[in-house]
Amino acid sequence: MAEQLFASVADGFLIGFVYGLASMGLSLIWGVMGVINLAHGAVMALGMFGVYMFFAGLGLHPYLALPLVALVGLGFGAIMYWVAVHRVINAPHLSSLLATFAVNLILIGVGTTVFTTTPRAVDLNMGRLQAGAVTLLGTRLVAALIALLVTGALYLFLYRTKPGKAIRAVANNRAAASLMGIPAARTLALSFGIGTMLAALAGGLIATFFPFTILSGSGYETKAFVICVLGGLGNPTGALVGGLILGMMEGIIPVFLPVTWVPVIEFVLFVLILLIRPSGLLGGRA
Repeated sequence: MAEQLFASVADGFLIGFVYGLASMGLSLIWGVMGVINLAHGAVMALGMFGVYMFFAGLGLHPYLALPLVALVGLGFGAIMYWVAVHRVINAPHLSSLLATFAVNLILIGVGTTVFTTTPRAVDLNMGRLQAGAVTLLGTRLVAALIALLVTGALYLFLYRTKPGKAIRAVANNRAAASLMGIPAARTLALSFGIGTMLAALAGGLIATFFPFTILSGSGYETKAFVICVLGGLGNPTGALVGGLILGMMEGIIPVFLPVTWVPVIEFVLFVLILLIRPSGLLGGRA
């Protein structure tokens, strides 16, 4: 039992890094512009299919395809902002919710037409690491490492570059940032693009160890909401911590209870955090 528990916790911990990466995009968009992106899950699914098409269609290694998926995700996010979000950015939250939900339905509808709902998988074997009685899959280890590197790069971008500082300034006070000469609209588009890029990257990493369909993103989007509330909505660092916590929970719970209890306990945790500490474990940050 102890060995099984340790193996499950370790596996869940590694997956938690990818969950955290997916949640960072959602948290960043909320923290900068106060928009909850309901198309986040659909973008993750497109990231999965992006890696799959580069791998199955062009023979490109999935990890080499990730930078291309990230670049497409960045551009697509910026386009999504200008087309669907920019006009309702100052409207009530319901307007932005409906706008991103409409994009979500469009992406799922087009994706279902193009890809159908047949499950796909990226057949990738990166070996395994034996640590005592615990076996860790290479794909999980590489995905966790990539998630850490992307997180570090995001931190350096936000705190060490001029565009990153502009994003933080707009997040703190959009009107004041505009008065100081910062192009707020372009900065918001960049923020939305980065958030979308993180979702596509997370989807691409998930595709390397789980089968998927165009509808798979909705489940991961739900997890991202739970993680954001757990770590603090608008706090990218909290999103990573929340992802690790949720990943370990998903590893621990099936050891003691049927796997069907996992979403139940996750949503119980979601409600408890909202009731006890609405700002999350690490606190929200605008």
